[in-house]
Amino acid sequence: MPVMRRFLQRLFLVMFLGLMAVGIGVAYRWYRAGGAASNDSGSNTYIYRWLTDTSVQSSWGIVGGVVCNDAPFMLPSSGFIGLLWSDPAPPYADNRRHTGVDIFGLGAPNTVPIVAVYDGWLTRESDWKSTVIIRHDDPLQAGRTIWTYYTHMANRAGNVSFIAPSFPAGASEMFVKQGTMLGYQGEYAGSGNPIAMHVHLSIVTSDAAGSYLNEAILDNTLDPSPYFGLPLNIGAAPARPIQCQAP
Repeated sequence: MPVMRRFLQRLFLVMFLGLMAVGIGVAYRWYRAGGAASNDSGSNTYIYRWLTDTSVQSSWGIVGGVVCNDAPFMLPSSGFIGLLWSDPAPPYADNRRHTGVDIFGLGAPNTVPIVAVYDGWLTRESDWKSTVIIRHDDPLQAGRTIWTYYTHMANRAGNVSFIAPSFPAGASEMFVKQGTMLGYQGEYAGSGNPIAMHVHLSIVTSDAAGSYLNEAILDNTLDPSPYFGLPLNIGAAPARPIQCQAP
């Protein structure tokens, strides 16, 4: 019996420590993702109004190719800044947050241009229908390599790409200047449901070898706010619409 009692005590201790570790991990992810924000961030309500209410469309939008507040990056496209970095609004959630910013344009797919936000070297992997990624020397941290990732540049079915012909599938390390036209906003969402025409942009960090990490993981991306000179982190609860003050 003493042996069994010691075994049970050790088992309970291991279980207790395991639960504590899980709790600490959850708390860290909650803190890293922006605190107590819930799925009700309000972003989808604003996006719906932008897409359906013509009375706000002349005042809520931003203009692509503009630099705001002397920031290093220019805005990649025109439209309404809808989903923000770390946003839990559906189809995202508290444990799977949005990793960049979504800009929703107006008009038909393949008509709203997308430009490179900063000088860098562009790659389009051979199987990418709607996506390019650009390698940059980080303007805010000398010696660091970062990447800007642009996607949804295709029609809803994914069989017509809206990426500029200058960047065919398989393109690698092509130098582009800030403002270079990359393609046009589309509706392609891969295996997911399309969420209106827009462009998704995220700022991605590098692995030890200097290659880009998986941008679908929040911890592999950076808060884009200081790069664009705008409050783009949902954790800061910025006022909507987010406006650009051009210098």
